[in-house]
Amino acid sequence: MSVAAPHSFETVSSGLPPVRPNRQAPARDPAFAARVFWLSLALVLLWPLGVATEFRLWVLWEPENRKVTANFLRSFWPLVDNAEFMHMVVRETWRTVAMATAGVTLALVLAVPLSLLATRVLSLSALSGRMDRWPAVLRWCVRATLIVLRSIPELIWALVFVRVVGLGPTAGVLAIALTYGGMLGKVYAEILESGESHATQTLMRNGSGRLQAFVYALLPSHAAELASYTVYRWECAIRSSVVLGFVGAGGLGQQLDNSMKMFNGGEVATLLLVFIALVALADRLSAWLRKALA
Repeated sequence: MSVAAPHSFETVSSGLPPVRPNRQAPARDPAFAARVFWLSLALVLLWPLGVATEFRLWVLWEPENRKVTANFLRSFWPLVDNAEFMHMVVRETWRTVAMATAGVTLALVLAVPLSLLATRVLSLSALSGRMDRWPAVLRWCVRATLIVLRSIPELIWALVFVRVVGLGPTAGVLAIALTYGGMLGKVYAEILESGESHATQTLMRNGSGRLQAFVYALLPSHAAELASYTVYRWECAIRSSVVLGFVGAGGLGQQLDNSMKMFNGGEVATLLLVFIALVALADRLSAWLRKALA
């Protein structure tokens, strides 16, 4: 009868697994060669892009450029905070927020019906597995319209509408409405098609209309995601409305453009600080709304 080794008896009696000798760690990362290859490939592909854009970061550190930058930043102080200027800033800030909100509202009026027409899940003819010819053509035309709307930047739309309706926030509202209408419509359609569609198809097979199927089946399961993206786009619209001011759409952007043309660094710095605070406030508000609607 054999006698167990002392260490084996202790291991069994204590209920612990047997101790195995430590294996030596590999001296070299097994994925090192693959990482080096992909990093080298990325550098080779990105190098022509840097050459094409004439990207030379070291130019910023040349003595003459550093001097110009220092003089420009030095002109920001002291800030302009007199009563007349601050009253104008408050008025233009409110106009900027109003422009963004009105633009997104009009974008929703445009995006919601287009997204419903572009959603395959809500097609009655697609229940059999293949969409009929004319509904498919209509869906393709709607998606092409959304592509055109979002492919043209809001800055270009603003330049067009400034010539049509003149200087002022109206041009900015219309520009945001068209570009963001295309963005919202495209993303809404993708969100609605990405989820579970069994309940929606069941309602339509039992005689429900497309709008009823959307309201009672499709919308409840995607409401949080749709609301989150809408609030995010409203935040982006506030930033866009400032940029549109440089082409005469009013708001903080137009006042910032005027101050820069007059080389008034104090006014520029004050407007930039107000704009940063406005974007930060919009970011906090959108985060709170997304959390509340989640």
